Amino acid sequence: MTMIPNSAVTHGGRFHADDVFSSALLRLLNPKIKIRRVMRLPENFDGLAFDIGGGDFDHHQNGAPVRENGVPYAAFGLLWRAFGDRLIPDAEEAARFDQHFIQPLDLDDNTGCGSETAGLIALFNPGWDSGEPADRCFWEAVSFAQVILEKRLESVRSMCRARSYVEEALRGMERGVVTLERFAPWKAVLSASDAQFVVYPSQRGGFSAQGVPADDETHALKIPFPADWAGRSEEELPKLSGIATLRFCHNNRFLIAAGTRSDAVAACHAAQKVWEQSRGRGSEKNMC
Repeated sequence: MTMIPNSAVTHGGRFHADDVFSSALLRLLNPKIKIRRVMRLPENFDGLAFDIGGGDFDHHQNGAPVRENGVPYAAFGLLWRAFGDRLIPDAEEAARFDQHFIQPLDLDDNTGCGSETAGLIALFNPGWDSGEPADRCFWEAVSFAQVILEKRLESVRSMCRARSYVEEALRGMERGVVTLERFAPWKAVLSASDAQFVVYPSQRGGFSAQGVPADDETHALKIPFPADWAGRSEEELPKLSGIATLRFCHNNRFLIAAGTRSDAVAACHAAQKVWEQSRGRGSEKNMC
């Protein structure tokens, strides 16, 4: 494994999200690193140079690397490509992080296409009539970027933990219903599975159940809750459904709430039954 040196340089002058987030990334990888801002790469420099100097982590020279999808690398992306697996060992999640967080910043730095995050970082530059030292402003921006980066990375790690947890719950699925002992992000796992519903404790008390979407694009449910339940009151629902503690059904039929876990599961099974009956009626009509 290549060591991150304790010394690095990047360009001085006006800074951008690319060199700022690159600095934040290097500080996470090696908290001991000392980064200097320079106008020219020092002679015989044996540390790590990024966004300057034409080396492995610069992107301004002819023939600079471009991703397979056509998005050119900037320094941030090049550093992530080399060292990102140390922060997110899961290759799939590391690639997703590159796609959704790093690539927009790389594209903005290479094309000036615009990015909300890059725009926020740009605000840290001293104004034209300001006497603030640029280096001090740069380190304020790096500290801000490091918080964002840490939060984004922890979110990814949390999703990895959720995946393992939901996959374990999926192995205990009964009749198309997955039950979770606590809520965790579940769509990435369950949408691609045979699960039709998921049940979990509600933050408002009792239990919630949701229909599982068939895919991430259309969000169409594999099985919705019955149309007769949609938007009905807490007083009406038990009578309509025969489920004693059923108290809410969203108008869009993807979510219900019940007082007990068993009633939340019962609502899922009732929805399955109504769905199967409706499909049966549709088949009979097609035969006529």
